[in-house]
Amino acid sequence: MEDFVIEMLNITKEFPGIKANDDITLQLRRGEVHALLGENGAGKSTLMSVLFGLYQPDAGVIKKDGKEVKIHDPNDANDLGIGMVHQHFKLVEIFTVLENIILGMEPVKGGFLKKDEARKKVVELSERYGLRVDPDAKIEDISVGMQQRVEILKMLYRENEILIFDEPTAVLTPQEIDELMEIMRGFTREGKSILFITHKLNEIMAVADRCTVLRKGKYMGTVDVKTTTKEELSRMMVGRDVSFTVEKQPQKLGDVVLDVQHVTVPSKVHKNDAVKDVSFQVRAGEIVCLAGIEGNGQTEFAYGLTGLEKLSGGTITLCGKDITKMPIRERSKLGMSHIPEDRHKHGLVLDFSLAENLVLQQYWKPKFQSGGFIRKGEVARYAEKLIEQYDIRSGQGAETVVRSMSGGNQQKAIVAREIDKEPELLVAIQPTRGLDVGAIEYIHKQLVAQRDAGKAVLLVSLELDEVMNVPDRILVMYEGEIVGEFKPDEVTVEELGLYMAGAKRKGGGQDE
Repeated sequence: MEDFVIEMLNITKEFPGIKANDDITLQLRRGEVHALLGENGAGKSTLMSVLFGLYQPDAGVIKKDGKEVKIHDPNDANDLGIGMVHQHFKLVEIFTVLENIILGMEPVKGGFLKKDEARKKVVELSERYGLRVDPDAKIEDISVGMQQRVEILKMLYRENEILIFDEPTAVLTPQEIDELMEIMRGFTREGKSILFITHKLNEIMAVADRCTVLRKGKYMGTVDVKTTTKEELSRMMVGRDVSFTVEKQPQKLGDVVLDVQHVTVPSKVHKNDAVKDVSFQVRAGEIVCLAGIEGNGQTEFAYGLTGLEKLSGGTITLCGKDITKMPIRERSKLGMSHIPEDRHKHGLVLDFSLAENLVLQQYWKPKFQSGGFIRKGEVARYAEKLIEQYDIRSGQGAETVVRSMSGGNQQKAIVAREIDKEPELLVAIQPTRGLDVGAIEYIHKQLVAQRDAGKAVLLVSLELDEVMNVPDRILVMYEGEIVGEFKPDEVTVEELGLYMAGAKRKGGGQDE
């Protein structure tokens, strides 16, 4: 009899128009790292949300140590020793590390908060697992990698034995990813069991013992990682062979499309500027990547460039016209398209239909409106064309409410809308964050197709595979400044990681 600490047997979960989990069985052995792999919308997060008590299954049973259990909410999950680090961290920014860790489990004596005991326990845990966090630091002042450690400490403080990691490496540097893998191995040596949701095949190969693959809500099988390959896993996941290299035509450089001179953008968080005196150019027929770890000014730069924020200094020229103070729609008409970093906040109107979202940038054109009224037939035809062309999958076609679609398909909708405008400059911010290999391959092809068609592409990314494979030039941003410029074939991943972490910078043509 195998020693399964958790068994999810024949789990089914439906939402309107879609079966997110269709009769899925997942068995977690004690002391193993078990990866859960699948495309966006394959049902991974839904399955883990069922285990953590955020959703109730429509059918199927969950067993803990061989006994059937009912998990109505996350408190029940915690009582059973199940903890979860979510893809989007659940932390209170203005609280300290210690306050976040003990939140909901505060040690109280006679009505007073006893922080000393909690602090001792947190310090012990952080030393024991090599997590090195300062319990008195405020969340808003620490890096994303440190915030993740706080989430892990929250689970350890609650003495969880089953740890769920949902896309845990999406926002980490290569060095932080290696450290996280080491921490995970340490947990399993102690007999803890880990469920690890990811799209990144390298990480599965590096740390997982077994891997369960889901495709379109169905169970495709569980394999031993030692006896499988990345190619096999990706085939199980998307149902076809996936290319891991980005194919590009030889470069044909054209005129300067984007000219950024001495751009400075103020910070909303502290007194210093978020972007300090940044200058560079992007020409027709090239992809330039602005690389850096989250929180180093790339977001603010993108806001300044696309018109979401005002600059405090500098000028931006697009196709020879000064757009520094231009409204967003005017920038769009001049030939700028923008795939935003936060698809929910700036990319989509979540409660609109897919068709409405696909014409957001063009609904005022005569083709789509007459006398101030939207021509719904035209909008629907246009939406159907893009849905087919870009393989956007949704429960009810063009009428689907965008909120109900998977992250990958929401992203495809934005990419379709922005590229179909035939822009001169495509600004793509983290375009593949949280996407699976199939969707990543697809979006990379679209970016390269724009370059090969003689358009300018500015890519902002912290995914190192993407930074090394997609662009023609890499600019590294650290603390709001450009600290290095490279050709991808002239730099190693490790060296790039050092520049991104601020350990190296290029000054006056040489390394300091």
